[in-house]
Amino acid sequence: MQYKKFKDINISRLGMGNMRLPERDGHIDVETARAIIDRAVEGGVNYFDTAWMYHSFESQKFLGETMKKYPRDSFYLATKFHNGFQIDHKTMFEEQLKQLQTDYVDFYLLHGVGDTSGPRYINEGAVDYFLEQQQKGRIRYLGFSAHASTEYLAKFASHHKWDFAQIQLNYFDWLFKTAAEEYKILEERDIPIVVMEPVRGGRLASLTPEADAPLREAHPEWSIASWAFRFVRSLPQVQVVLSGMSSMDQINDNLLTFSDDTLFTEKDREILFEAARKFEGQVQVPCTSCRYCCDGCPSQINIPEWLALYNRYKLEGEWIIKRFAPEVKSEGKPEQCIQCGACSGMCPQSIDIPSFMTGLAEKM
Repeated sequence: MQYKKFKDINISRLGMGNMRLPERDGHIDVETARAIIDRAVEGGVNYFDTAWMYHSFESQKFLGETMKKYPRDSFYLATKFHNGFQIDHKTMFEEQLKQLQTDYVDFYLLHGVGDTSGPRYINEGAVDYFLEQQQKGRIRYLGFSAHASTEYLAKFASHHKWDFAQIQLNYFDWLFKTAAEEYKILEERDIPIVVMEPVRGGRLASLTPEADAPLREAHPEWSIASWAFRFVRSLPQVQVVLSGMSSMDQINDNLLTFSDDTLFTEKDREILFEAARKFEGQVQVPCTSCRYCCDGCPSQINIPEWLALYNRYKLEGEWIIKRFAPEVKSEGKPEQCIQCGACSGMCPQSIDIPSFMTGLAEKM
């Protein structure tokens, strides 16, 4: 296992996320999940991340019970306060200590800082309270996780000298979203970064056959997921890379990756970015929202809106459809497409719209 110095301690480069543990009958599969935790410890992982709401509020209790067999000074716990629940920061913090069966938290985060929630953390006293708890030794290091605009991230990161910050960081978001800019904001303030979603919820564990091919050719011994981990690990400001491992295959592959000292070269980076561009082009429907397809649709389907949802689904997973389909503003739905083809005949991009409506309907 690779380690990186953080202040006066050494932290494993791979951190165990406890948001995607294996489940059975809607609850954490305790036996399997504990085996994964034990394998992580055996492999040298010493950073364990959880939060109040993970696994329907079961994750903290599970982690506290599971880790009590290990010496408390042999691992580091990370958990978070989220102000989106009807419970104040003081009450939540005390309950978290009980659930984790500890009298201090190593890494404590303000959870999901955004443009709306961020000011509340400051104005409602949470930041000041947790700074006080840090002074008392009940929190060792205080940070935040962010899903904010880059403008607000810069503002919040400048509030005071944070010990660390957690952001969504992966090569896809680096190229096509704002991850590179977020990284720069934290780097300029010398805030160590804990990475979440390095494999984008598992979507980057396998791209498309055409995009995977150059990666396999360049390094046959590396898994496709390994490329994602190696990229973020190569960034100097990154301290820990979290992975929500839900199977033994995943933990074993990740331990292999983080025990390999092979450098991620500039050539590797070029190969990966080219694969990412190919992947993005292959999974995205090239809709420009011109709406030529809409006027003649007998089912009154808001085709551009549904195609936008399809693109999100292809990049982020099926959960996107279930979560956001009800919010699409459209008289007609994909299952109401009668396959007349009038839309495709009007599309300047020559998109086979009926086939994508069928694909969406099958997932809904």
